[in-house]
Amino acid sequence: MTSRKSTMIHYIHLEERCTLSLPKAPTKSYTVEEAVETIGFGRFHVLLVTIMGSTNVAEAMEIMLLAVISPVIRCEWRLEEWQVAMVTTMVFLGFMSCSWVWGYLADRFGRWKILLLVTVWSSYYSGLTSFAQTYGWFVFLRSMVGCGVAGHSQGFILMTEFMPTKYRGRILPLGQIFWLLGSTIEILLAYLIIPTLGWRWLVRISTIPSIVLLVLFKCIPESARYNVSEGKSQIATKTLNYIAKMNRSCLPQGSLMETEVPRKGTLFDLIDTEYRRTTLQSWFIWLGTAFAYYGLVLTSSELLENNPVCANTGGSKVSDVVTTLETCHCKMFKAEDYQTMIISTLGEFMFVPFSPFVIETLGRRRSLALTMGASGIFFLFLNLCSSRAVLTALLFVLRALVAANFTIIYIYTAEVYPTTIRSLGLGSCSSMARIGAMIAPFVAQVLMSTWPITALCFFSAVCIICSILAFTLPIETKGRAMQEINPSTSSV
Repeated sequence: MTSRKSTMIHYIHLEERCTLSLPKAPTKSYTVEEAVETIGFGRFHVLLVTIMGSTNVAEAMEIMLLAVISPVIRCEWRLEEWQVAMVTTMVFLGFMSCSWVWGYLADRFGRWKILLLVTVWSSYYSGLTSFAQTYGWFVFLRSMVGCGVAGHSQGFILMTEFMPTKYRGRILPLGQIFWLLGSTIEILLAYLIIPTLGWRWLVRISTIPSIVLLVLFKCIPESARYNVSEGKSQIATKTLNYIAKMNRSCLPQGSLMETEVPRKGTLFDLIDTEYRRTTLQSWFIWLGTAFAYYGLVLTSSELLENNPVCANTGGSKVSDVVTTLETCHCKMFKAEDYQTMIISTLGEFMFVPFSPFVIETLGRRRSLALTMGASGIFFLFLNLCSSRAVLTALLFVLRALVAANFTIIYIYTAEVYPTTIRSLGLGSCSSMARIGAMIAPFVAQVLMSTWPITALCFFSAVCIICSILAFTLPIETKGRAMQEINPSTSSV
C-alpha cells in the first residue's frame, strides 16, 4: 500500500514538471483587413452593394429633380434665369455646409447611424417641398434637402470598408449603375407626372426610394473598421462572424486584434505633412468634377430648350426668338426633350463595363487624368452648332466621361485616407465639390444664355486643370491595403 502511494506521488510530481516545462502556445490574432480578405466576396457584399448603392438612386432623383422641374417653377412663379439658377445653388450650399459635418460625426458616432439620420432628414424636407407656396420657401426647403443628401456618401464608405482589396476596383464602379437608374427614373416620372398631376406630386413620389431604404438599412451592420477604431472589438467580431456566416466562409484562426484607441481625427489631420498635398489637390479635383458634372446636366437642359450656340449664329429671326423667350416664362419640355435627356443620361452607363478594367490596369490617378482630359476636349466640341442627333451623341459621350470622373475620385478618396479620418476626408472633399456645383448653374444657365462659347470653354479649362492635378497626385491606391489608423493620431 505504501509503495503504491509512493508511486502515485512520483507520478504527480512528474506530471507537474512536464506541465511546467511546456511553453504556452502564442495566441493568434488577426486584423479587420485580414478578416475581410479571408472572408472574401459573397452574398453579404451583393446585399451591401444593392442597399448602399440604392442611396445613389435616392440622391440622383433629388438632383435630377432640379433639372426637370426648372421650366415648371419658372412658369409658375415667373422667375428670371438667375432665380432659377439660385435654386440649384442653394441646394448645393446646403450640401456644402453639411458634408464635412456629417463626415466629422460619422467618424465619431458611426457611419450607419449618420446614414440613417440623413435619410430621414432628406425625406422629411423633400416631402415638405411639395407644399411650398412661394419661391422663397421652395428655395429654403430644397437647401435643407441638400443638407441631408450630403450625408449619403456614408453608404459608399460602408461599401469601401467591407469590400476586399481586389474587388474594390471591380465592384465599386458598378455603383454608378444606381445613379444612372435614379436619374432615368426621375426623367420618366417627370414625363408622366408633370403634365398630368403637376410637379408637387413628382416631388412626393420621388421621396419613396428614401423611405424604402429606411427599412432596408437594418440588414447592414455598422462598419467593423469603425468599431475597432472605437475599441469595440467584440461588436466588430460579431459583425465579421455575421458576414462570414452569410458568405459561407470563416474567419482567420485566433481573435480580433485589439488596437489602441487613437485620438479622434480632425480637419487639421487632412492637411498634415503626410496628406497635405493629396488633400489640397483632391479638393480642387472634387470641385472641378462636380462643376463639370452638374454643369453638364444643366447645360443639357439649356442646349435642348434654347440651343444658344446655334442662336448666336442665327440672325434677326433668332433675335426675335430670344425676345420671345425673355417675355415668356412658360416654355415646357416636350416629349423629344425628355427623350434626349434620357439618352444623354444613359451615356453614364457607357463607361461602366470598362471602368473596372481601366481603373485596375491604369490605376486611379492615370484613369482619372484620362477621363478628365477627355471631358475637357468634348466640352469644346459642344461649341460647334450641330443637328439634334449630333448634339445628343456629344452629350451621350460627355455624360459618360463626367460620370466616370466622379466614380474614380470617389474610390480614390475613400481608399487614400485611414479609418480615423476617412469619413471626414470624403466629407471635406464633398463640401469642396458643392462649391463647384454652386458655381455651375450660373455658368450653365446664366452665362450660357448670353455667352455660350465662353461658358463651354470655362468648363473645358477646369477639366484640363483637374486632369493635370489627377496625374500628379502623390499617392496611388491601386492594390493598397486600407489604413486603419493615421500615424499622426496614434497617440491618445
